[in-house]
Amino acid sequence: MTTALLRTADELRARVKPGRRAVVMTMGALHEGHATLVRAARQIAGPDGEVVVTVFVNPLQFGKGEDLDRYPRTLDADLKVAEQAGADAVFAPSVDEVYPGGEPQVRITAGPMGERLEGASRPGHFDGMLTVVAKLLHLTRPDVALFGQKDAQQLALIRRMVRDLNFGVDIVGVSTVRESDGLALSSRNRYLSPAERHTALALSRALFAGRDRHAAQEALRARAREVPSTHARAEALSAIGESRAAADAHAVAQAAPGGPAAVRATARLVLDEAAQLDPPLVLDYLALVDPSDFTEVPDDFTGEAVLVVAARVGTTRLIDNIPLSFGAPEPVDPHGAAS
Repeated sequence: MTTALLRTADELRARVKPGRRAVVMTMGALHEGHATLVRAARQIAGPDGEVVVTVFVNPLQFGKGEDLDRYPRTLDADLKVAEQAGADAVFAPSVDEVYPGGEPQVRITAGPMGERLEGASRPGHFDGMLTVVAKLLHLTRPDVALFGQKDAQQLALIRRMVRDLNFGVDIVGVSTVRESDGLALSSRNRYLSPAERHTALALSRALFAGRDRHAAQEALRARAREVPSTHARAEALSAIGESRAAADAHAVAQAAPGGPAAVRATARLVLDEAAQLDPPLVLDYLALVDPSDFTEVPDDFTGEAVLVVAARVGTTRLIDNIPLSFGAPEPVDPHGAAS
């Protein structure tokens, strides 16, 4: 299969849409993370559907001092990656094609969620991102669009826009793809020197440390649920030397929920250590947020959350995240035993 290169909206509209159309939006410089999105799109579209990859470096989402001019543009290589992953077409329009009258006067506004975390660090970024995503959704007219979980706040905002403004498209998030050392795949990784890359690994290490702390807490709570705190049971356990383990597990079960605070603190320790390296990691933010609105979750939170981090190493700014699930606290009966 040869992947078609399309430059104009007219060329895209002229294509016969045989079945479901799945679109993967990129800014080019495609890597294995993008290829994973394309393969997922191919599976969703099926053999009778169509997969379109957009390649467009959107000037609206770059602020002053950001890397618009040096952002890599590798269309020939992108075509090969898209083709090998199963794309039917690559839509690579010019700036004039996407914004024929210059920068648009009417734009999508990201709202309060777009002003937090990434939005606070990059004012206007999400307004520009949503504006181009809306335009590309209109131009490509897909049944489904796929985005990477690595850009978690972007994914959340796109889902919110599609829901709030009644776009007739399904949005699918695809798990972050990582390199063998744990670093999340990003087009910006190529800017890192070997020493900077070593420091940058602290982002994923911090997330994994927070995840592991959370898993350990959940395991203790599960252990506590299996060990009733009755006097008879404690006596039986003491006979085989497990009374301390039972007591510790029960104490964890009875403690006030503090999972989110422990997760944040554990991740922060790793990042603080990386701040002492040469070159240092300069933290922008670390947060544990509700994916519906990207506000910090309270310490008694239950449900799905995302641990997000952003930092700069040298001149390169990197982001990463990992999803976590916080279960409901175990109910406690008035007699002191877990129910």
